[in-house]
Amino acid sequence: MEKQMDHKNFYYPPGGILIWIIIALELITFMGGLVAFAVYRNNNIAVVQESQHHLSALIGTINTAILITGGYLMAVGIKKIKIGLTEDAAKMILYAIITGLMFLALKGYEYYDKIIDGIGMSTNTFFSFYWLITGFHFIHVTVAILILLALYIGIKRNKYSKDDFFDVETGGAFWHLCDLIWILVFPIFYLL
Repeated sequence: MEKQMDHKNFYYPPGGILIWIIIALELITFMGGLVAFAVYRNNNIAVVQESQHHLSALIGTINTAILITGGYLMAVGIKKIKIGLTEDAAKMILYAIITGLMFLALKGYEYYDKIIDGIGMSTNTFFSFYWLITGFHFIHVTVAILILLALYIGIKRNKYSKDDFFDVETGGAFWHLCDLIWILVFPIFYLL
């Protein structure tokens, strides 16, 4: 019970202060890469525009919708566990895992398509940034899926409940980090 009361304290945000420090560091890391890309973009607009023609805005848009849906499902799962609906929470987290797998499958297809076309990190600086930043995000989504899978199993084994959902909130915060990063990455590489 004491854990629930701590969640209302400023120093104990959802998931705890440590995950928010990690999130801040991750955002700083990604923002550094995106700022470096923006500087490159401003100095090489023609190369960037030509390179963007090799990306599919449709795939990027679908992946954005998939991750936003997964974020919503995770938020609903957290809400459900807080009110004691653990079976419903487990279902929502399982559905969020499925959206993550869908994202990885579609992104994997996109990567495969680039490799078949001979587009790699050494193609040009645009694609160096593309592979590094989206690849780093891909790894984050993979880790997030594994975290959600552990939470799902934990809920099914009655490890988490309305009286002990701290880890579920922490995993949800990391999952939302993946959403946020993609929402920043998608327009910068695919649309602008």
